[in-house]
Amino acid sequence: MSTKVALLVLTLAAPASAEAPLSAIDWLGQDRAEPAIAPPAGTTEARAHDTKPPQQPRRIDEPPVTSDATAPSVREQSLGEPVAGAAGLLPMSVTGLPRSMWQGSDPGRLVRLIQDADPAVPALSALLNTLMLAEADPPEDGGRLLAARVRRLIEDGALDAAEALLDRAGPARPALFEAWFDVALLGGSEDRPCAALTENPALTRDVGPRIFCAAREGDWPRAALALESARALGEVSGREADLLERFLSPEIAESLPSLPPATEPTPLTYVLAEAVGEPVPTSALPRAFAVADLSGEHGWKAQIESAERLARAGALSDNRLLGIYTMREPAASGGVWERVEAVQELDAAVSRDDAKATADALRTAWPMMVEAGLAVPVAQIFGPDLAAMDLDGTAARYAEHVALLSEEYEALAPPTDDGPAEMRFLGAVARGEAPPVIPSDLPHATAIGRAFGSAARGDTDLLALSGEDRLGEAILRTIDRFGTGAAGNGDDLTEALATLRALGLEDTARRAALQLAILTEDTLR
Repeated sequence: MSTKVALLVLTLAAPASAEAPLSAIDWLGQDRAEPAIAPPAGTTEARAHDTKPPQQPRRIDEPPVTSDATAPSVREQSLGEPVAGAAGLLPMSVTGLPRSMWQGSDPGRLVRLIQDADPAVPALSALLNTLMLAEADPPEDGGRLLAARVRRLIEDGALDAAEALLDRAGPARPALFEAWFDVALLGGSEDRPCAALTENPALTRDVGPRIFCAAREGDWPRAALALESARALGEVSGREADLLERFLSPEIAESLPSLPPATEPTPLTYVLAEAVGEPVPTSALPRAFAVADLSGEHGWKAQIESAERLARAGALSDNRLLGIYTMREPAASGGVWERVEAVQELDAAVSRDDAKATADALRTAWPMMVEAGLAVPVAQIFGPDLAAMDLDGTAARYAEHVALLSEEYEALAPPTDDGPAEMRFLGAVARGEAPPVIPSDLPHATAIGRAFGSAARGDTDLLALSGEDRLGEAILRTIDRFGTGAAGNGDDLTEALATLRALGLEDTARRAALQLAILTEDTLR
């Protein structure tokens, strides 16, 4: 195990309190705990799992040893040998999820659910990340599931998490090498996969990585010969072939006209284009490419925009985002610079404990961050501080919303027996209680209220899956059900929230409900 992964495992294995349990990707460069998706043992939420009456002892009638003389099929595995498909960074003691959560599901169905998952709110993004990083025994075809988990992390921009998961599984195998190589290219750490490929060329059938790695190792004749042979055999063509040729012959590249802009570059062609002096802007590329701009080598604006894209998916810590926002004075006005200036002013006012300046800055910053999809990261940073200030008017209402979207939402929840109907409702949801009133002007209030009422039971079909070693599948389907509910189907929203609660994911259910109601309302205002 590498030093990096060992440190990550030690960090993740640390006990978490009920007030600030551990998220799937706390270790991605941040120094505070993220929202939890499953409670540690001994907490109120964990005790909520134990609602079933104790089972009575039952007599076990042993079945016949065999029904025929056919030799059984036997799978061999060395004692102590790790199962790659079970690899994960978060043990059951941290997530609260059973190791058997995938075993009863069809691997193909799981792969499709993971690929199609589209979390409607940040709380469900955190839940999905935890599923991808959890240690769990795979179904029969565990390799497909592991590859899908890694690919999902890459798609969300969580490259550090993907790399650590690959390290745990052992990436020098054909099923995982392509993902390992892509992560290494985007993260600038190609040495290890290239060394593995040199040792075992059978890791991939793609000739591009072999040519690239040979050139990086200084074996230019072998790289050039491989390129010529691949072109002759039709194994490489088009833009990739042109980029490889320019990469191998920079003196020729200087005399050639620029290539047309790439619309869908691969990590390899992206890196090659940058190496030959024709970089591709990442703003129009998938989120995984945004990680390349975090270093700031392409300018502060590109760094800010990439940080925002990653923060929206939960792949960048809130403190890292704030650090990038406050690196220096805004260089211009409009667009991203308005958000930078607004956050800097809010941060300065809160730091000075200046209530008037904070109110002014909050009235400007909050609508901007809601519109940009960055309200939850901002709430995690400023929520408790704003709740402690004496604000009034619009600023006070924003501060209440910020507090309810923060990590300490339950402790900062308003009372349910007094005050405006909206805040009484949100306060009850934050405590996991049946709301005393359903405000008519709060989006999704009726559906959310039903989910937290005493009659809510959750979807029986989804709950049944959890007893069939298919809990992971049930959670993925519930994420999808929440999405259709957020789009306007109130019954689906009620069932999704009630199902999360019945599965023991109480914290996720509360956060998801608060985020949907508050962010929808503030977006419409």
